[in-house]
Amino acid sequence: MPQDPMDFEWSYWIEWGRERILWLLAGHLLVSQVSRLLVEKYKPWCLMVYGMSACWLLLGIKGFAVILLHAAISFAVAQFQLSLLTWLCSLILLSTLRIPAVEETERKWYDTENEYYLLLFTVSVRCLFCTSFSLEYCWQAPTQKSSHSFPWMLAYVFYYPTFHNGPLMNFDEFSKQMRRQEDFSVKTNLSILIVGIIRILFWWCLAELMIHLMYIHALYSSALPLESASYWALGGLALAQVLFFYVKYLVLYGVPALLLRMDGLKPPTLPCCVSLMHSFTKMWRSFDVGLHHFLVRYIYVPMGGSQSSLLGTLLSTALTFAFVSYWHGGQSYLWYWGALNWLGVIVENGTRRILSISFIQDLI
Repeated sequence: MPQDPMDFEWSYWIEWGRERILWLLAGHLLVSQVSRLLVEKYKPWCLMVYGMSACWLLLGIKGFAVILLHAAISFAVAQFQLSLLTWLCSLILLSTLRIPAVEETERKWYDTENEYYLLLFTVSVRCLFCTSFSLEYCWQAPTQKSSHSFPWMLAYVFYYPTFHNGPLMNFDEFSKQMRRQEDFSVKTNLSILIVGIIRILFWWCLAELMIHLMYIHALYSSALPLESASYWALGGLALAQVLFFYVKYLVLYGVPALLLRMDGLKPPTLPCCVSLMHSFTKMWRSFDVGLHHFLVRYIYVPMGGSQSSLLGTLLSTALTFAFVSYWHGGQSYLWYWGALNWLGVIVENGTRRILSISFIQDLI
């Protein structure tokens, strides 16, 4: 039975995974386990060299040079230790991906659109990693300079399991965990690997069944069946789509999360089932946990967050969703999506504050 071809993201990453990425991830696993067994002290640098080699192999020397240039520029600007300047640099680097002349030049480097999109997706995710390192560098104490050197930035930026699509792991967490040396047990790691592979295969089979049998995205791409459907049917389609999105990211984030555990790191928690969520706030906290930690640590809290005035909370939340919309591409529908999410979070938090007033609680 033919599959629904309309979910670009799933088809794209499954195709790349089968062709090259899964093999490169297997290579990372081999290098990681050998280095943990023989040269634990040098594990970060072994993984850095492997990640840079994999990047060169997959994206070519020009794609590799773009990512290395982004890292070098971010590190140079971070030397001023000004958070605002670091953010300005990050946004400018991110905006270069959308300059038509740059897009056209980068397209000419590759034979297919899929190769260009791989560079685009990778650089977008690397921008977040460069931003995380640079802001941590701005906030470091003088005694921490050795842990925020340029080689450590490269080890972080070129860490391969999270290289193309995440999940996002902030530099402070990555650095502390990568420096921690633990007893290595082949037996324990083998059991983690076997159980992890079984779980990922189950999620992958479930996603494939959904995309071969349900045709959710094909139905959404045509106005005629949507116009003739009842409200109950439309609600069912919406639920089916978000459930597929959830299962899809169990696979896309589950594979790198398994490799993170094999490397002795603690990955961000995998997405929580959307059927268990009833609020915008919980959705943002529990679905992409790595992105949530990034947004809270580097945007929401520095701007005042919930500890500031009502206006300050509104502003910090608005800036957070504005960045998410811009990072995802900045198209008009993404701004509407971000604005609706911002409104949902504000209404929920406002309602929670009202209900916490003692007078209201007495009435209830």
